[in-house]
Amino acid sequence: MKQTFLYLLLPSKLPKLAIMIASLMPLLLASCDDTPDEQYYYTSKGEMANNYLLSRSETFSKFIDIIHRSSMVNFDLLGTYGSYTVFAPTNEAVDRYLASRGLTSVEQLSSADCDTIAATHIIEQSFFTTTFSDATLPTMNMLDRYLTITCVVDSTDDKNLPISYFVNSEACIIHPDDSVENGVVHTVDHIINCTTDMLPDFMLRDSTISIFCDAMMITHLDDSMRLYIDENYTCSVDSFEEGRCMLTGSTVDNVFYMEHRYYGFTAFVEQNSVYAEHGIYNLDDLRRYAHEIYDDMYPEDAGITDETDRRNALNRFISYHFLPERIIYNMLTPDNKLLSSNFDRRHWDVADWYETMMPHSILKVSYPSGIQTGRYINRRGLQNRPDSRGVFVPGARVMAPAESGVNQLAVNGVYHYIKDIIHYGRETQEVVLNERLRFDATTLSPDFMTSGARRHGVRGVGGCPEYPGQYGLRSTSYDPEQNPNTCIAFKSGSVKNWQFSDNQTHLHLRNSYLDFWSYQGDEIQITGMYDVKFKIPPVPEGDYELRIQVCIGFDTRGIIQVYFDGAACGIPVDLRRHGDDPSIGWRSDESLGDEEAISAYDKALHNRGWMKGPLSYGGTSADGSGGRTPQRSIRDDMRRIYTTFHSDGKTDHWVRVQQKLETSNGSFAFDYMELCPRSVYNNELYVEDKY
Repeated sequence: MKQTFLYLLLPSKLPKLAIMIASLMPLLLASCDDTPDEQYYYTSKGEMANNYLLSRSETFSKFIDIIHRSSMVNFDLLGTYGSYTVFAPTNEAVDRYLASRGLTSVEQLSSADCDTIAATHIIEQSFFTTTFSDATLPTMNMLDRYLTITCVVDSTDDKNLPISYFVNSEACIIHPDDSVENGVVHTVDHIINCTTDMLPDFMLRDSTISIFCDAMMITHLDDSMRLYIDENYTCSVDSFEEGRCMLTGSTVDNVFYMEHRYYGFTAFVEQNSVYAEHGIYNLDDLRRYAHEIYDDMYPEDAGITDETDRRNALNRFISYHFLPERIIYNMLTPDNKLLSSNFDRRHWDVADWYETMMPHSILKVSYPSGIQTGRYINRRGLQNRPDSRGVFVPGARVMAPAESGVNQLAVNGVYHYIKDIIHYGRETQEVVLNERLRFDATTLSPDFMTSGARRHGVRGVGGCPEYPGQYGLRSTSYDPEQNPNTCIAFKSGSVKNWQFSDNQTHLHLRNSYLDFWSYQGDEIQITGMYDVKFKIPPVPEGDYELRIQVCIGFDTRGIIQVYFDGAACGIPVDLRRHGDDPSIGWRSDESLGDEEAISAYDKALHNRGWMKGPLSYGGTSADGSGGRTPQRSIRDDMRRIYTTFHSDGKTDHWVRVQQKLETSNGSFAFDYMELCPRSVYNNELYVEDKY
């Protein structure tokens, strides 16, 4: 049996926060990205991170002792070539931490304590303050936890507006950006705190969300969020330490399996003050509100009084606020500024849709431009105006970490404050979600997102000698030793909502790239004699058209048969053909003439089961010099229409993709899927836009 390969490329102490006012937020956010003059940087000549610490033992000797006592972190690791960020606490910071625990010396710390402290303060990727924003760093530390950076402007100094950087809200970076040969060292004045609480227990400590937490406990939703690591998941050392070279199209990926499989959760939570704006002051008021929303939407379940029943109104209300995956603030949608500039944001929001923990429900997270910066839940419109169908729903704004002012990262998840109430009621289902739903492939499993699918990557050959230099990065300056082209691979049984066999299918995630053709710069690569099934996200009741976008035109693509709920969707599709093959019929807009001719062509192409790529997104050259090329203008970025189906809003649906060509390296580049309601694909109100 030939092998199939599926993969994804991966991309307490706030003294000044109290005086930071809303009018300073745009300036604060901009300032966090300002690049200081190079003269202010310390740059080591030949000094590694470990020698940097040793040569300043009067400042860092106690942190060095902690690392030496750790079995998790080898001090010599910081002397090897690679890329590291070290948040180095001073001796005074260590003393302060010891005193808080009633201890007087590092020797009194347990080995586990030293493991936690050492691993918390080191990230295996370099992050300078010039790349900081008021969000969470996109790479986890060596403890497999995310760290949140808050940038605080000292508004008492009107002239210079100096910035203070805090890690997890408490540890202030008192000396930033000391560049060493293998990364960067930031000196901090406190030990960085990483809680050991699971998400529900962590939330219970926050008195500002007590009404929500009361409801969470009485519905027993907390019981569903106490998982952290899959104890049954195993992976050999060579699988996660030694990369495997995979040829995909015209590039090569260096692929690593996950060492551990983690569970994660995300909560969007209204504070008590938000509830008060809606006349909700206690649990009974919230219970009444929930019944008003859900008894109308699900009248057949209105009489269910057991609040642990997932069909109960209060249970539905609370469970809709949770996602079964850990998504930090800046990964809710693509966040890289250059990547987001690849969108035509006047005509299309940067947006993603996620399945929630309320059965058969989804929510939308969007990142609109032209308004106050931020993410929104269940917003519909473009910038500050209605969309092309005349609809505008403002949605609930998600507060950024700096705005919330508290650490919201638990060991197995994160919670975000939201500025209005969210629900899956009539307006959400019939207005907000009555639009073309474009699901990026990386969002189609909680395991993809929890593992860090939003990381931004570097294109290159990844040190794969079996594939010579004609593949990979277009620039000859790429150094695979310093910037390995790493991707995350997944084993069967470790991807929720997906089914495949390791003997047939290899699956991995590809990271976000500026110059990559794929939507949002990433995709899932499925390789081999693959046969995969995945559950599509639930959608409100109605008729839908199923479309899947793929990058075609490569000899390695193969021939696929797609099934929906077990039924074949037409005949197999040969993905090796280019878009302008007569069987597909792609033609550029320029060759068609005026808008009337373009619209007639689009309709004829749609009738043959194909659509061009969207006009809303396009890749740019890595150096930004080439401009944005919309996917609609790329002949091999096509959407294939496979079927129409009816959703009752309560039933799961599955898609199966099977390789039909006998080949050892056939690949299916899964970019995104569209579930398009009848009102859009049938042009019942307006002609479907090109975006």
